[in-house]
Amino acid sequence: MSDTKRVFLFGFALFAGFFGAGNLILPPFLGFNSGPDWWLVAIGFMITTTVIPLLSLFGHAKLQGTMLDFGKKVSPKFSLIYCIVMFLIIIVLPAPRTAAVTHEMAIAPLFGTSPLLTSCIYFALVLLFALNRSKALSILGKYLTPIIVVMVLTIVVLGLVSPPDLMRLGNLKTPLVDGLLEGYQTYDAIAGIVMGSVIIISLNKEGLKSYSEKKKIIAKSGFIAMFGLFIIYAGLIALGAFYSNSFSEETTRTSLLLGLSKTMIGDIGGTFVSVLVSLACFTTAVAIVVSLADFFKELYNQSEKTYLIVAVICCVVGVVMGSYDVGFIIDIAIPALLFIYPISVSLILLNVLPDKWATPIVFRAVVITAFVFSIPDVLGYFMPKESLKSIVDVIPLAHYSLGWVLPALLAFITTVLIQNLLKK
Repeated sequence: MSDTKRVFLFGFALFAGFFGAGNLILPPFLGFNSGPDWWLVAIGFMITTTVIPLLSLFGHAKLQGTMLDFGKKVSPKFSLIYCIVMFLIIIVLPAPRTAAVTHEMAIAPLFGTSPLLTSCIYFALVLLFALNRSKALSILGKYLTPIIVVMVLTIVVLGLVSPPDLMRLGNLKTPLVDGLLEGYQTYDAIAGIVMGSVIIISLNKEGLKSYSEKKKIIAKSGFIAMFGLFIIYAGLIALGAFYSNSFSEETTRTSLLLGLSKTMIGDIGGTFVSVLVSLACFTTAVAIVVSLADFFKELYNQSEKTYLIVAVICCVVGVVMGSYDVGFIIDIAIPALLFIYPISVSLILLNVLPDKWATPIVFRAVVITAFVFSIPDVLGYFMPKESLKSIVDVIPLAHYSLGWVLPALLAFITTVLIQNLLKK
């Protein structure tokens, strides 16, 4: 196989891995709330959904190891704990969200059944597929993603050709920051860390041994995947903004996507989109359960019993959390994401840098600083803002839930300077 063919093959595979159906409901709603400021929201959203994930793939291109290598410069024990925490967040939040999206987009409009019933049947099927590793799922995923992409692009193009004249005024005070933080909800940065290691394993299985060749393939395929996501995210944000006046203020994320689909391609087309999105949700949920079960299986000497136990626990958690509505799952994810994202972004950026700058000491200083200064952001979700005002007023950008950014940057610069002075 030629390198060019390999680049496009892995580029499309990466795109499919990042292209979670749940992510489709976020961009239109951002545009809906931003109005004329949709382009500012789009810039912020792209930073956390395309730029940072692309850098995570560059990090893997440089490391060419496993997920555990991403944090090993802090310490091997930290790296293990980080991976476990990251997987736990994934199984408690985005995996159940796929069931909730399926219920709100496809099941409730057609059958009107309870979300708990949908969640029970949904994760029973997820467990069945996860335990049998059916090839049907990979075949479904192979053809499902291109069909959804074509449908979404059709909706976007039709919608942007002749949009309504009136646009609802935005209700976001800081559109750029709101877009950036909403990008956390896609879990794309975390997906980049997971997907990068999968690509490395695939390249190794193909017998590629050249470090530079693998590095080029990962980097180029990453550009292809992120460019595809950029087009879809930007189009959906613009669509949500331009048609914001066509929907009530009480509209939800799922009903907005469904409404836009029906507006552009009719009721039958809208129903078709909702079914496709639901199938894509299902493949995502199975992939998450299998990934987590495989991770713990490897930790326990390839124990099949461990795989079974972890898969069952994941699905039980999915049933409980998946019975809530999408908005609730997105809201309760905020503190978890405010905790894991500063650490993840710090690791991604450090792994991209040259080794002479990103030494183990630098890794520890930056990651610890990012963690410490993200604590007020996390606590701000649970406590009254007044009780944290004295702390938030002192930390730059803390009012925007980005209090970790400048201290982590300062920690990086200071540690690198001190390190260089000591060497001299």
